[in-house]
Amino acid sequence: MRLALFQPDIAGNVGTLIRLGACLGVPIDIIEPCGFAFSLRALKRSGMDYLQTGEVTVHADWQAFRLAHPNRLVLLTTRADLAYTSASYHPDDILLVGQESAGVPDDVRAAAGLAVRIPMQASMRSLNVAVAAAMVTGEALRQTGGFAG
Repeated sequence: MRLALFQPDIAGNVGTLIRLGACLGVPIDIIEPCGFAFSLRALKRSGMDYLQTGEVTVHADWQAFRLAHPNRLVLLTTRADLAYTSASYHPDDILLVGQESAGVPDDVRAAAGLAVRIPMQASMRSLNVAVAAAMVTGEALRQTGGFAG
C-alpha cells in the first residue's frame, strides 16, 4: 500500500501525511509541482521528527510517478459514487489524493482503477485532505491486514 499526493498545495498537510505514513508503515509519494517550496523546513512543524523516518519519494511529475508505480490507483474524491467503506482494497493499491484547491485533472481521474468518497452531510463540500487520507488509509490497511504489530 502507498499513499500518493498529487501536486499538494499545503505544506502542513504534506507533513501530516508523511507522519501518518511513518507511523503506519505506508510509503508516501509526492507528485510535483507542489504549491509551496518543497523542503524539510516547510514540513517541520506538522511532520515533526517523523520526516526522517517516513519513506518519501518525490516525483518530478505525473508521468514519472506512473512509470515508477503502475499499480492500481484508488482516487479519493468527492465525485465518486462508491463509499470508501464499501470498496475492496488490495495490498498493492496506491491511494491517491488530489490538490487541496482543485482535486485532480481529468486525465489523472481517468487513470484511477477505483474512485471512493467519504459520505458526508449534504451541505458540506469536503474534508481536509490529510483527514480524508487517514480515514481511507485506515480502512484499506484494516481490510488488507496491513497494520503493523
